[in-house]
Amino acid sequence: MRSTSIRIGTSGWVYGPWHGPFYPRDLRRGAELEYLSRRLNSTEINASFYSLQRPEHYARWAEQTPDDFLFAVKGSRYITHMKKLREAETPLANFFASGVLALGPKLGPLLWQLPPSLPFDADRLAEFFSLLPRTTGAAAELAARHDERLEGRALTETDADRPLRHALEVRHPSFAAREPVELLRAHGIALVVADAAGDWPHLEDVTTDFVYLRFHGAEELYASGYSSKDLDRWAELIRAWHEGKAPRTPRTIAPPPRASKRRRDIYAYFDNDVKAHAPEDALSLADRCT
Repeated sequence: MRSTSIRIGTSGWVYGPWHGPFYPRDLRRGAELEYLSRRLNSTEINASFYSLQRPEHYARWAEQTPDDFLFAVKGSRYITHMKKLREAETPLANFFASGVLALGPKLGPLLWQLPPSLPFDADRLAEFFSLLPRTTGAAAELAARHDERLEGRALTETDADRPLRHALEVRHPSFAAREPVELLRAHGIALVVADAAGDWPHLEDVTTDFVYLRFHGAEELYASGYSSKDLDRWAELIRAWHEGKAPRTPRTIAPPPRASKRRRDIYAYFDNDVKAHAPEDALSLADRCT
């Protein structure tokens, strides 16, 4: 049986208010990732959502972290929010050419966060899913088709051919239905379990062989922490998913997949960054899941 893991971390790592509550006050700027990676085993890269990064950025992040650390990478908002997943082949090529593959074995799942204004459209999603590379080798081939904006700064090679995973975070209420869940299952895309203080759909359907969770705040978006009771409940669910179970909850929409003895990888990230709730909640959840 393949080895599986539970990865728990934060959504990004550079936040000024974390110096003092989480980072030592005298920690030099630029050393935050190195410090965080010695206490947690994963993090999301958020900068990739806002702009195309460079290969040297990804390489530096990889160098600053332990060998067993893993990064989730947030896909470009140009693809999800501006193009709204349409005509995405060249933007995807540019995204992968920007240096994602420089993470090497530390590259974890790719996160595609949809805007709240984008409703469910089966054809649009299926077309986008068909473009997503499922291995780093396929990602390198796609990256080689980048346009002139990446000339002289592209990375179009991979050190090894590894599987690639993709997760979709939905924010329009039309996704809270059986058809979207079954579409993601058919394409092997993880439906993100997003806890966002009721602002966006909170679904707990398992759609592939891993589970991806994002914690945006229990009661107030980005600002509130999670109580011991909250974290106990999440730890229980995470352990069940990790063991291969698919428990029905009040937030599952479609019938669960057939029972499987195959364990699942878990990726869970806290985005409630105000007052350093995120790293403290991540550490507390990690303790409960070991």
